[in-house]
Amino acid sequence: MATEGKNPINMNSMSSSLQRTGQWVFSQDIPTDVVVEVGEANFSLHKFMLVAKSNYIRKLIMESKDSDVTRIDLSDMPGGPEIFEKAAKFCYGVNFEITVQNVAALHCAAEFLQMTDKYCNNNLAGRTQDFLSQVALSSLSGAIVVLKSCEILLPISRDLGIVRRCVDVVAAKACNEAMFPCRTPPNWWTEELCILDVGFFADVVASMKQRGVKPSSLASAIITYTEKSLRDLVRDHSGRGVKFSDTGDNDSDERSLQRDLVESIVSLLPSDKGLFPINFLCSLLRCAVFLDTSLTCKNELEKRISVVLEHVSVDDLLIPSFTYDGERLLDLDSVRRIISSFVEKEKNVGVFNGGDFNRGLCSVTLQRVAKTVDSYLAEIATYGELTISKFNAIANLVPKSARKSDDDLYRAIDIFLKAHPNLDEIEREKVCSSMDPLKLSYDARLHASQNKRLPVNIVLHALYYDQLKLRSGVEEQEERAVVVNLPEALKTRSQLQADTTLAKENEALRSELMKMKMYVSDMQKNKNGAGASSSNSTSLVSNNNKKSKHNFFSSVSKKLGKLNPFRHGSKDTSNLDEDLAGVDITKPRRRRFSIS
Repeated sequence: MATEGKNPINMNSMSSSLQRTGQWVFSQDIPTDVVVEVGEANFSLHKFMLVAKSNYIRKLIMESKDSDVTRIDLSDMPGGPEIFEKAAKFCYGVNFEITVQNVAALHCAAEFLQMTDKYCNNNLAGRTQDFLSQVALSSLSGAIVVLKSCEILLPISRDLGIVRRCVDVVAAKACNEAMFPCRTPPNWWTEELCILDVGFFADVVASMKQRGVKPSSLASAIITYTEKSLRDLVRDHSGRGVKFSDTGDNDSDERSLQRDLVESIVSLLPSDKGLFPINFLCSLLRCAVFLDTSLTCKNELEKRISVVLEHVSVDDLLIPSFTYDGERLLDLDSVRRIISSFVEKEKNVGVFNGGDFNRGLCSVTLQRVAKTVDSYLAEIATYGELTISKFNAIANLVPKSARKSDDDLYRAIDIFLKAHPNLDEIEREKVCSSMDPLKLSYDARLHASQNKRLPVNIVLHALYYDQLKLRSGVEEQEERAVVVNLPEALKTRSQLQADTTLAKENEALRSELMKMKMYVSDMQKNKNGAGASSSNSTSLVSNNNKKSKHNFFSSVSKKLGKLNPFRHGSKDTSNLDEDLAGVDITKPRRRRFSIS
């Protein structure tokens, strides 16, 4: 008969099994003579019935110093009271059902109690062994259930080889299903593996890899397992279902288990490229950042994302981070490392293939990434915690030659300036330092010329560049279609600086011409006012004045012609005085200026 334990609460949970035990024990005419303690439960049984099947109990009784043993402690019994009840029933000859759920525990209990055929024919260990071979391990689902039940039976289940047998059977049958699916959907077996602990799942994946299964099949199993195991953190491939809660409780048991789970999953990822969707990798990185996993785990995910960065969307790169007080931020460091790793790889590939970033020879992949980076900057520009240095650090990771047009970067800069209205002129110039105004489209330059948030020098560059285009005869429609490349931009910048200096000198020359004109007019008035002594003298003086005047203007025009900055009608000369029509300005010699 079963007696009550010390803890009535625990006994209540075992009351049903103890009542059942009491029913078949009361059927014996001989009174019970031993109490078996299994955890918090006590079972009143008969020694001779137990000794007949269990060599372990027989040794305890025989080797005991007390001649009349009335209590046996089996607290370390595998499977606990529930499994001991079934083992005791077997000793009493009472029938019970062996299932895939309890066969592993029964086998471990039989081995623990030494209920083997060596001690008694047709014993419990032999029965469970036959059930494992003939029933439980004959199917993939059964083998997985048995393997799952071994999780609470460690380390004895592993020592007895049950875990190894189950892993081998599961791996073999999973490989067969992956290569020759016999059910729909074809990846049904990946759903079955999701009930396993991550340790046993890793054993199955390793065994499948040794059997030569395709990496894509392993990737499919890992993706399904991750989504099922971390459903509260990764609810879909887009990563938008990430759940962020209890950020302050970073050391809770649940978070610790989730952290270990993410690190274990990352360690299982095959090294082959292109196996995992980029959204899945980014979602996994979000989990790693949120759970504060090891640096090795984060770096591995960042490395994998950088390999396929051209397929990443802006939403994928918005990786949240948290401060100690739970304030939500963005993990800019991870994004910076991802972009830097990708650009470095592209540089190495470019050097190997004879490319040169300095001459604007960038791959289409890098150009696509540059657009993604600019769009990402536009998304994060509104965050108040984003400093100018961090903004420029991300913008400058991509070579300038990778941007055929700086329109997207200009949009990000404009959003940043709008979100940070208290910046002074120098700070605004620092924000704009990553942008080349000469690589803006016509519409962007038109917007920039009217943008009061931009520093003055950027506005002047945009305005003057349009003037140069108009004077060179480029039509507006062609201007919108033509993309400014880097060598042309450098040439135009040099032209801009040289023409600015020439324009200043031109204004000075105009002033000098006006002064000279006034001086000549005064001299002419004075000469006309004076009386002539004779007609010959007047004629001679008049001829001399004309000759002197002609010689004077010829001399001045030659000197001014050398300083004239405009050639071939490229500059507006309509406002020069008509009296200077004799000045030779058709082929002026252009001055050369250095670019500082």
